[in-house]
Amino acid sequence: MSLKIRLSRAGSKKRPYYHIVIADIRSPRDGRFIERVGFWNPMLADENDRVKMDNERIQYWLGHGALPTDRVARFLDAAGLFKRKPRNNPNKAQPGKKAQERIAAAKQAEEEAKAAAAAPAEEAAQPTE
Repeated sequence: MSLKIRLSRAGSKKRPYYHIVIADIRSPRDGRFIERVGFWNPMLADENDRVKMDNERIQYWLGHGALPTDRVARFLDAAGLFKRKPRNNPNKAQPGKKAQERIAAAKQAEEEAKAAAAAPAEEAAQPTE
């Protein structure tokens, strides 16, 4: 049986509240779970009160092969229970194809303008015989 440490949504419309649960991967998000091990209330202003977890039980389930989802892994990494692999997507910060074309065209136009401005200055600097 594959286990996940994941979030289960509770709360009302536009007022989210999540339970951190241990669940079989085949069960629905808000459905059947094995054990409730904490909660996350993203609406609270104080960062310290937003996430509460039972660290002992989470350690137990991690030892029995439960894998956290990405959001829960962030919480566990902050608590020092689980080391999250850093993500690296260098292409995400790059502009799109059309934007890169516009940047290249602007750079080329700027170089041509500099060359055109430098040409008359060079002719004036050369002595005439």
